[in-house]
Amino acid sequence: MTAKTIMTSGDIDRSLDRISLEIIERNRGLDELSIIGVHTGGVFLAQRLKERLEARGHGIILPSGNLDITLYRDDWSLISQNPVVRKSEIGFLMEDRRVILVDDVIFTGRTIRAAMDAIMDYGRPLSIQLAVLVDRGGRELPIQPDYVGMHVSAGKTERVDVLLRESGDVDKVQLSSP
Repeated sequence: MTAKTIMTSGDIDRSLDRISLEIIERNRGLDELSIIGVHTGGVFLAQRLKERLEARGHGIILPSGNLDITLYRDDWSLISQNPVVRKSEIGFLMEDRRVILVDDVIFTGRTIRAAMDAIMDYGRPLSIQLAVLVDRGGRELPIQPDYVGMHVSAGKTERVDVLLRESGDVDKVQLSSP
């Protein structure tokens, strides 16, 4: 496989800065907002986004959490007979919250559909908004992100990998072709 860097560390930082400003503008501040990252890459990006939002929020601390959607996926039995299930941690009530759901890459929309199902098991938020670092196109479900760091056209056989320092890598996004 050949890999090409399509976002550098600086590109990722600028995208998260822009997304944080868009979230504040669209929601007219941070009141009632909470942030949830989808395991695995979305958790790290959600934490970075939370820090940026709080830095602009004049002392507001955003409730946050992380979500494992493994058992909510419609294809989990196709992926593995022994799926790795991580712990979801959501320590706040969903009711009266506008949830910013964060993932690293959106492709078919199936992960986000599963994440929304999982969120509803915790309660009924006022709204769910989706923030992704990369939208690679190729949707199979009618799900579109509200906030996007970068749009890239990737074929079905290509991979988009978000590598982050929190997982021991250098911050970058790579597009890989067979």
